[in-house]
Amino acid sequence: MTNIKFPSISTPSVLEHGLFRGIPADVGAMLLRDSATLHVQARDVLFREGDSADEYLFVQTGSVEVLRHTQEGQERVFQIFEARRLLAETAMFMKHGRYPMCARARSDTIVLCLKRTALHAACQAYPELAMRMLQRLSDRIYERVNDIEWFSDSTSAQRLAAYLLELRSRVAQPQAQDLMRLPLTQRQLATHLGVRAETLSRLLAEWSAQGIVKGQRRDWAVCNEVFLRELAQSAQRDF
Repeated sequence: MTNIKFPSISTPSVLEHGLFRGIPADVGAMLLRDSATLHVQARDVLFREGDSADEYLFVQTGSVEVLRHTQEGQERVFQIFEARRLLAETAMFMKHGRYPMCARARSDTIVLCLKRTALHAACQAYPELAMRMLQRLSDRIYERVNDIEWFSDSTSAQRLAAYLLELRSRVAQPQAQDLMRLPLTQRQLATHLGVRAETLSRLLAEWSAQGIVKGQRRDWAVCNEVFLRELAQSAQRDF
């Protein structure tokens, strides 16, 4: 693990992030106070659940996954953060002051580590930033409420259909039957979707036999997007 921090000497692209875009120069300098760059390798842990939440991260290159371990010891990956994404900024405002999840590099990754105290000071000095942060937190809460309802009301097939469609939407100009690389193993994906690994395997096998998808292991293609979209939309909210 190349766990080496060194001060940032140039204005990083983090200030171009939507949360910070357009803020006054002095507030930007405040945000960057005591920030440092960290270079990690694949599978290196950036922080663990329960650690003191003193820093939040901006992914400059590479990618980071946020996860928890279930009571059965399975890894549940909640989200993957690619380049130019902020990570753990909402944890900077939690009363207990601890990270609620683990963060681990998925590849050779460079992140900018920004301080909790600097973010708090910037929000106090520039109320517009505090309002943006409040909106960001509110949006996260709304997303989680919808997620809970989705998991309660949807079937395993609907969840898998929605996941494959969302993954396909990230591909620039996807062509019919283009293979997509799943970012998770099938066991991790089953845990993420809240289904048994056997159920996920059975669904993929049935859909393959019906010509809805094709592939194996972590490489899959959508062959019948209409079927998946109709299946997923039947359990989704309008907003």
